[in-house]
Amino acid sequence: MPAKVARVVAITACPTGVAHTFMAAEALQQAAQKLGWDLKVETQGSVGARNPLAAEDIAAADVVLLATDIEVNTERFAGKRIFRCGTGVALKQPEAMLRKALEAGVEESAANTAGATAKPVKGEARGLYKHLLTGVSFMLPMVVAGGLLIALSFVFGITAFKEPGTLAAALMQIGGETAFKLMVPMLAGYIAWSIADRPGLAPGMIGGLLASSLGAGFLGGIVAGLLAGYSAKAVSQYLKLPQSLEALKPILLIPLLCSLFTGLVMIYVVGKPVAGLMTALTDFLAGMGTANAILLGLLLGGMMCVDLGGPINKAAYAFSVGLLASQSYAPMAATMAAGMVPPIGMGIATLLARRKFAQSEREAGKAALVLGLCFISEGAIPFAAKDPLRVIPASIAGGALTGALSMFFGCKLLAPHGGLFVLLIPNAINHALMYLLAIAAGSVVTGVLYAVLKRDESALPMAVPERA
Repeated sequence: MPAKVARVVAITACPTGVAHTFMAAEALQQAAQKLGWDLKVETQGSVGARNPLAAEDIAAADVVLLATDIEVNTERFAGKRIFRCGTGVALKQPEAMLRKALEAGVEESAANTAGATAKPVKGEARGLYKHLLTGVSFMLPMVVAGGLLIALSFVFGITAFKEPGTLAAALMQIGGETAFKLMVPMLAGYIAWSIADRPGLAPGMIGGLLASSLGAGFLGGIVAGLLAGYSAKAVSQYLKLPQSLEALKPILLIPLLCSLFTGLVMIYVVGKPVAGLMTALTDFLAGMGTANAILLGLLLGGMMCVDLGGPINKAAYAFSVGLLASQSYAPMAATMAAGMVPPIGMGIATLLARRKFAQSEREAGKAALVLGLCFISEGAIPFAAKDPLRVIPASIAGGALTGALSMFFGCKLLAPHGGLFVLLIPNAINHALMYLLAIAAGSVVTGVLYAVLKRDESALPMAVPERA
């Protein structure tokens, strides 16, 4: 009798919703095809949900696999077995993740799965880090819109927006005075949503707007989001009411109590110290000397290349994105430039040392070049997975050099994504030629280093069988 075909439904989602989301989905589909399993994957990327899961597919599934670095809504999976892992491990070990998913149990309540403690996979982000990435993910479109609108206002002159009634003033009003003001409330609100689901959203956004008005910036927004989220979760779990009054909790009691708690703590306890810390950080970044700028660029650039979309990479990226709200644009420039280096470097290496690479690797090198130009660091993952001890050090060397040069040249970037295509937006980046030089220098260093370090597979001696 033939074995039963396993049926799996999955969701993939990463903070930026650009690379890992789709690469993990493709890897899972290929692994499922190899195993002969029936797999349906919904990708929740920057363009919204693609291939949404049908109710009948969910009902027929043996297990739900959530390969996500951010929190996703799981109400539709009530009563189903759910297995959680990150996009990185799903990309690198798709078959293992599919097999582990079949061992998953049923989560307590789909209504309270935000921040649920399903069995974690070793090395994957959980807890506070995952909630932070969720907030950053929802904040990113606001950062992109605001930054590019501010850049467009500069087309008419750096100070043209100060003239009331002009188009430059209108663009600055939309981008700087509206979109950027919503960044911190969005960050805080969706951190709280990640922790407590929908009940945390209102108190989180209220706390985030308070953090912004108090001058506490993105650090204050993180604190507000955590306060709102965990307080909403606590009220939801521990405040017991008669069944007839339970419906009042999410629409009345949680918004009131948690907004009050978060607001008072932000105003009287957290706001001023965090605002002072944020001011000190902003002043340091604005006034740092050349040596400090180079060191910060080295650090951020190296972090972007350590794990190619993993926790260290995302920490550097989240830090730089958060600083945009405080008009600190130099770290963002260094971070994006360095993140482009590994895939471009791998592409250069395949061109410089063609004989050392198989035909499939040379094709992957061409794809990596294009992905690198788009600021998709994950384009280097196929090379790093196969040869990490050579690829990662070469990438770190090039990325650190690029980050340091970007800071040394005083490059400032108003948009958190887009790669070289951001250069098409006037004034999105200053010192564009020097910025390109920094990226080119780091990419060449990575490419040459890996071309030299890479073993020539065709030159390896053939194994000689031992005599009996």
